[in-house]
Parts: sequence; C-alpha cells; structure tokens
Amino acid sequence: MADSLLFQSKGEDTQMPALLVEGSHTPDALASASGVYIAAAGSAMLQNGDQQLRTCDMWLWLAVENGALNIRSQDTSFTLCTGDCCMLPPGSSNTVLSVPQEARVLWLMVGGTLSGAFLQRMGALPHRIMKQGALPSQLNLAKYIVQATVRIAASEDASSAQLQQLLWAMLASHSGQPVAMDAVLSHEIAKVVDAMRKNQYRDSFSLSDMAALSRMPVETFRKRFVSEVGMPPQSYQLFCKMERAKQLLKEGYTVRQAGVEVGMADPYHFSKTFKNIVGMSPSAYSKTALK
Repeated sequence: MADSLLFQSKGEDTQMPALLVEGSHTPDALASASGVYIAAAGSAMLQNGDQQLRTCDMWLWLAVENGALNIRSQDTSFTLCTGDCCMLPPGSSNTVLSVPQEARVLWLMVGGTLSGAFLQRMGALPHRIMKQGALPSQLNLAKYIVQATVRIAASEDASSAQLQQLLWAMLASHSGQPVAMDAVLSHEIAKVVDAMRKNQYRDSFSLSDMAALSRMPVETFRKRFVSEVGMPPQSYQLFCKMERAKQLLKEGYTVRQAGVEVGMADPYHFSKTFKNIVGMSPSAYSKTALK
C-alpha cells in the first residue's frame, strides 16, 4: 500500500481512502519568493470509520465536498458537513476524521513564510483548528487546484503560475471580491457584489435592491446570481457579513460594535445569526480569537 501525503497508515490492515488522488508540488522561484504557495493537494472519498491525519509542518485547508464527518484533534471536536471547511495550523497532531457513512474531502497544504498570514486572512486562527463555511466558488477553485497539482506532479512540470492564480482567487473570493464559479463574474452581478463590499457590509440589501443595482428583473437576477456565485444572493450577503464580523472581533471590537458595523444593531439578532453561520456565539469566538 503506497503512503499517502495526508493520511496516516496505522498498520498493514489499514485501508487508504477510496478514490484517493493527491500530488505534491515544488514551487518555482517566483512562487517561493511570494511567501505562499501550494505544496500539496488532494481529494478522497472517506468510507465509514476513522482516518488519522499525518502531522504536517505546513498549514492544511480541508473541506467537505459531500457528506459529513467529525474531526477530533487534542481537545477540539466538531462536525463538518457539505460545504464546511477547516484550517489546521502547522504541527497539529493526533487529528482524526470520523466518518459515519461516507464523505468526499478536498485538501490543500499551503507553504511559505507568509502562509500563516494568508490563511488567517481566510479565517484561520493561529493556535486552533477552526470550522467555517466555504463559498461554492472556493470549493470549485480547490478542485481545480487538486487537478492542477496532480497534473504537475505527474508530468514533473515545474510551472507554478496556475496554482498561484487559483490560490489567490480563493482568498479573493473569501474577501468578497467578484470571483465566479468558473470565471470572472458578469458585469451585472459584479456590480452587486462590489456594492456590498464597498461599504464593508454595513448595508443590508434586499433582493429587490440587488436586482435594481443589476438592472435585471428580480427573478432573473436571483437565477443569474446563483448560477455565477453558486449560492442565493442573500445567503452570500450573510456569509460576507459574518466574515467581516469575525475580522472585527479579532481586532477587539465588542459584540455590539461588530453587530452595528455589519448592519445588525440588535445584539440578540446578530448573536443568533453569527452562531447559526459560524457555529459559536460571537462572544465565544472573540475569547478564542483573542487568546
């Protein structure tokens, strides 16, 4: 049985995940000099049971494309469902994925001197595994990264340009910039995304407001937005608001202040929405992030 870059074999009877595809990548000079690059990437179909991850000296981004699993690492345990991701700091050990039925996962190992800062801009905490949602465009980009990494590894092609472009597109998407599922957003949809981002998500646009900005009928706009971005416009707006709120809480804002900054002046409504999307209350997140 061949060794896996990510999964730890615990003995001769241990089965590697089904449909395991992975590859490593040595960055070229430009990618290395940038301070952040893809070192390895892969995908796997996990069957019922436990899979232990190798201890890695790089940052690991892991997402569930389909299914569900529980992740345990030292004193941390939580469930990841379809569309969820988590980021593991370098040196995370004794990490186990427990799968009740089956789950398909995507993963990226990110190296470089600036990899920590890069992943923290995507929502990671420097000292703890953190669960969060992933935008459909990010999952799509991750699949392209896996495909490109495997292709580069197989052909021994040293070019890193495509991987760098895809990696930075993942950050751009997370930051609310106009990134579509397969290409750049159309002008009409990009106008709406840019309008949300321009005022740091303080306004709460209704579906009618967004359609008016795009100069399309409401239902036409809704269908176009879902087609290009991969999720409904108001779900996307809430995702961006909560990502902005997480950043503010990390900067020391109070729960009330963070709520006001993202257009939710009612602390109860803000806290309930934050917990539904992030998985913990804003006060608990703030304590964790500021440790």
